[in-house]
Amino acid sequence: MKFSTLTISAVILLLLTSCATTEKEKLSSGRGLTPKQLYEKARSNIKSHNFRSAIEKLESLDSRFPFGPFAEQAQLDLIYAYYKNRDSASAISQADRFIRQHPRHAFVDYAYYMKGLVNFTAEIGFFQEALSSKLSERDASSARQSFRNFSELVKKFPKSNYANDARKRMLYLRNRLAQYELHVARYYMSRKAYLAAANRAKYVIEHYPRSNQDADALSIMVTAYNILGLPTLAEKARRTLKLNYPNYQFDDS
Repeated sequence: MKFSTLTISAVILLLLTSCATTEKEKLSSGRGLTPKQLYEKARSNIKSHNFRSAIEKLESLDSRFPFGPFAEQAQLDLIYAYYKNRDSASAISQADRFIRQHPRHAFVDYAYYMKGLVNFTAEIGFFQEALSSKLSERDASSARQSFRNFSELVKKFPKSNYANDARKRMLYLRNRLAQYELHVARYYMSRKAYLAAANRAKYVIEHYPRSNQDADALSIMVTAYNILGLPTLAEKARRTLKLNYPNYQFDDS
C-alpha cells in the first residue's frame, strides 16, 4: 500500500510538472494569447533585449493572425528583432518581404533603411573582429550592398525620417569603397596591368565622386595612361588633378 501511494504521488507530481512545463512553453511561444497580448509581450521582450523571445511571439503573431490589426507592425518589428539578434539573413529577408507585400505602406521606408543598416553593421562588425587587416584590403561586398540600400532609400524617400542618417552613413561607405577600389588599382599597377589599374581608378572617380581617394585615383590614371602611351587621357587626368587638388604632391615629369 505504501509503495502504491508513493507511485501515485510520483505520477501526480510528474503530471503537475508536465502541465507546468507545457504552460510555460505555451506562454513563451505565445500560444493561447490574443493578438494584442502577443504583440504587447513581444514589445516587452524587445524593451528588455530578450530578442529571441520577441521573435518567437512576433513570428507566432505573423503566422496566426496575418490580417489582424497588429500584423503589419509585427512584421516591421520582426526586422528589428532579427537584426538585434544578429540574424542578418532573416532581417533582410523579412525587410524584402515587407517591401514586396506593402510597397505603399506609410513605414515602408523603414524596411529600406533597415536593409542598409543590417549590411552596414555587418561591415563595421567585421572590421571590429579583424583589426589586424587594413580596411582598404578587406572584401567590400557588405559595404557595397549597404551603399546601394541607402542610395535606394534616399532616392525613393528623400524626405524620410531615416534619409539624413542614411546620407551620413553613405559618406563613410563612399570613402570605404573608394579605398578598396584604389587598393585593387595599386595591385594592378604592381602587376603591370596598367589598363586594369587605370580603369579601376576611373571607376572611383565615376562612382564615388568627392571621396577622399579622388586625388590618388587621378594620379594612378596619369601614370597608367602615360605608360600605356595614351597621352591625351593622361593629360586630361593630370589637368583634373591639378585643378581640383593644386597642392597634391605628384611627380608628373
